[in-house]
Amino acid sequence: MRASVLLVLLSSLLFSEMLERTQVLMGTYANITLPKKEASFLQKSFEILHAVEHALSSYEEKADIYRLNHDRTVRLTPYSYEALALSKKYYKKSDGYFDIAVGSITKGLYKFGEDERLVSEDDLNRANTDIRGLHFNRKKAWLDEGTIIDLGGMGKGFGVDKVTQYLHEQNITEGIIALSGDIRCLDICTMAIQNPFGEGTVAEFVTKEPNTAISTSGNYRRYIESTKHNHLIDPKKRASQQLFASITLLSHGDNSDIDAYATAASVMTLEKARSFLDSIDVGYVLITNGGDQYVSDNLGTFVEQLCFTQRVPFGCETE
Repeated sequence: MRASVLLVLLSSLLFSEMLERTQVLMGTYANITLPKKEASFLQKSFEILHAVEHALSSYEEKADIYRLNHDRTVRLTPYSYEALALSKKYYKKSDGYFDIAVGSITKGLYKFGEDERLVSEDDLNRANTDIRGLHFNRKKAWLDEGTIIDLGGMGKGFGVDKVTQYLHEQNITEGIIALSGDIRCLDICTMAIQNPFGEGTVAEFVTKEPNTAISTSGNYRRYIESTKHNHLIDPKKRASQQLFASITLLSHGDNSDIDAYATAASVMTLEKARSFLDSIDVGYVLITNGGDQYVSDNLGTFVEQLCFTQRVPFGCETE
């Protein structure tokens, strides 16, 4: 199980008395914080996450995606159809760097989250990561031989979006939904990026506007023996990425989008990742395995203040 790679230090929702509840869902700790006066909406929020997990999980035996991988065909529910459709969009948008067909490696070979094991380079080279092996319409999906699907690169963000949508429908404007590194601040939040190399944090910031979506992808929470064998698979090279320790994206759009785009950017070269992220109107903080930090020029659109607490540049940047 992964702890959150993006830590909520303090919410500025201090004018209301808040209530936080946690459940283990989607392979992580799901935390939902709402004003006490809105506590009646917590149960339904967690029920939505359960429904998303029941659709998208590749571990739960009754889930749509688990059944698709094992039975090779499945009748789709609305959540599983939408997630597959979004994944196709992300594949095209990212020039194939976001590819849910890496399941042949993450699930079929490494078996992350299950009976984990190291695999040979020959096995990796033979893995089928061709997204064209996935076929679906609104009613059903089916797979070609050798194709395995893994929605882990966007599923948590998708879950955050569904809870956010429900809470907005209830006119709730304060709160935090957090699934590991995928977070939605309904109001203004003070956040911190976890140090990918050890204890503590490397940066802190305050979100500038309500409804900010945040997603962090890192290679240091799920790996086998060392980060050399981490869960972030480059579908073009059929190998774990070795460049980025942590990527944090901020957006005023959907969490599922930046969850997927953080996954995609993490397996690109530095130049390609920055060019790609600059083209999709997100803010970012990139940290390489060597400790170098890169911040997007537009970060001030999303944060009031960014303070680096470790490595250079030290100190805070304000508008």
